[in-house]
Amino acid sequence: MPGHDDPIGERNAIIETRDLRRTFTSRQGTVDAVAGVDLRVEDGEIFGFLGPNGAGKTTTLRMLSTLLPPTGGDATVAGCDLRREPRQVRERIGYVGQRGSTDPAISGRAELVFQGRLYGLDANTAKKRAAELLAILDLEACADRPSGTYSGGQRRRLDIGLGLIHRPTLLFLDEPTTGLDPQSRARLWDEVRRLRTGGMTVFLTTHYLEEADALCDRLAIIDHGRIVAEGTPDALKRQIAGDVVTLSVAGDPRTGLELIAGQPFVREAGQEGDSIRLYVDRGEEAIPAMLRLLDAGGIELRAISLTRPSLDDVFLRQTGRSLRD
Repeated sequence: MPGHDDPIGERNAIIETRDLRRTFTSRQGTVDAVAGVDLRVEDGEIFGFLGPNGAGKTTTLRMLSTLLPPTGGDATVAGCDLRREPRQVRERIGYVGQRGSTDPAISGRAELVFQGRLYGLDANTAKKRAAELLAILDLEACADRPSGTYSGGQRRRLDIGLGLIHRPTLLFLDEPTTGLDPQSRARLWDEVRRLRTGGMTVFLTTHYLEEADALCDRLAIIDHGRIVAEGTPDALKRQIAGDVVTLSVAGDPRTGLELIAGQPFVREAGQEGDSIRLYVDRGEEAIPAMLRLLDAGGIELRAISLTRPSLDDVFLRQTGRSLRD
């Protein structure tokens, strides 16, 4: 089973894109929603697409799942050419959109059976597969109630069941845990891990830093339609050496920044809103020196924090702003 530090490049690619693009034209002009994306997703991994809302995550996902034609570039998905063989792509993938696709008046069991019939399963096979998924996704207790009575977590698991009914080799999940409470989110993470353990490749989009960090074997960070970083979560964080120290001072933060930024123990320094963010080699040793400098300069310290680098630090370093914003 692949993990965050496993060498993945030796396996076969289930998705490969080359300069994949999507342009939209409106009265305001032309917008490059996806501006030349090159991706390689390996068979059997959980691959994450991390970025803020509007970065191009969903547009890329909709192209790869044949719901939106590319403006330019090429892609191979599940062994099929995206442009020339869209029907074969659809037969081999599952897709779960942000809003879901359940009818609140129909039971979860009926939804699954109907979806199976749409994929060409005979009635008996569709019923058996529906029962199997209801058990796997822990939906048996509510299987015959209208899905409109389900909790948010139950509805999301049913959405995943609809995407799995035909046993795809590749599952696309667009923002799978948006709006879920922490308990339901953790439960859905477990379901995704189980799918990967069973050999399925999962490609998910998210704007949750902790989700990308906890779930993904590898991920790409996208911003303004372009990939700005790619790798395992641990490798991306290792690119930022040392610790992150955040300072809040009274008055203009630029004064404190100018005082500390030139010190030999500071690798990088910058202002983020009203705070000063510093990348240092050894935070525990650097902090006392910073406090002495501020005190000598007559600058009042209001708050200080020391953290290890996060995926938000990766995003901040690549784009100049925080993904949390």
